[in-house]
Amino acid sequence: MTVYFNGAFMPIDEAKVSVLDRGFIFGDGVYEVIPVYSRRAFRLAEHLQRLQHSLDGIQLKNPHSESEWTGLLNELIQRNAPEDQHLYLHVTRGAAKRDHAFPIPAPTPTVFVMSNPLTTPSANLLKSGIACITVVDNRWLRCDIKAIALLPNVLLRQAAVEAGCAEAILIRDDSFLTEGAASNIFVVKDGKLLAPPKDNLMLPGITYDVILELAAANGIPYEVRRVSKAEVFSADELLLTSSTKEVMAITTLDGRPVGNGKPGAMFAKLHPLYQTFKREVMRK
Repeated sequence: MTVYFNGAFMPIDEAKVSVLDRGFIFGDGVYEVIPVYSRRAFRLAEHLQRLQHSLDGIQLKNPHSESEWTGLLNELIQRNAPEDQHLYLHVTRGAAKRDHAFPIPAPTPTVFVMSNPLTTPSANLLKSGIACITVVDNRWLRCDIKAIALLPNVLLRQAAVEAGCAEAILIRDDSFLTEGAASNIFVVKDGKLLAPPKDNLMLPGITYDVILELAAANGIPYEVRRVSKAEVFSADELLLTSSTKEVMAITTLDGRPVGNGKPGAMFAKLHPLYQTFKREVMRK
């Protein structure tokens, strides 16, 4: 695997970070994940805008211009073998003496980017759907920042793994749906797609945007608003989306079937629409 680290391309084993890096000490940094189809980064401009939003949120100057990011990311894609990849971008405030306040003068940010093969859900999972649990969303109030300090998400996802499930669905204040530990969640009720709003309590997913665009273009009713806990449990269908999982049906929640316990009509509409979009737009 070839990676990009602080201005150079190198084998991943040669990339070394200081133990005084504020990402290592404080989790002081942000990240971004970008899917690549047929060696083309999907919606690169939108991902870089989201990266900028995260950097602004932690008051860290962007170490690269959009054109510089585009050049180095395209170079990294070409230096790695898979046609379909997912890029992981990681930017920290850099190495400095340990102190909670921002160091003065500001250190040089640490920039790391790696590529991994992009794998999509198996046919068996698409046919059966996945099992999830609900958990209390006990994270901080700036979930719109894609921060590298992901321990709360890690613990919530681990709770799902220990329950034999694929994902944890997060419920804030015992009241409303926010998202999954590493995904966005949609509720389907009476033929309508319900989506939580983009606010400080959820990460605005790029795949989330695609799903709503596909719904609008194909006459699928949808509504963006607060989705109550009760609506999650009474849903006809639940859908999970992310850049690596694409669109998946959630067929079991907290050990009970969602709807009839099988992928439903909305999934049957959206999944082929997404695959067509991937073939005709993402790969061209």
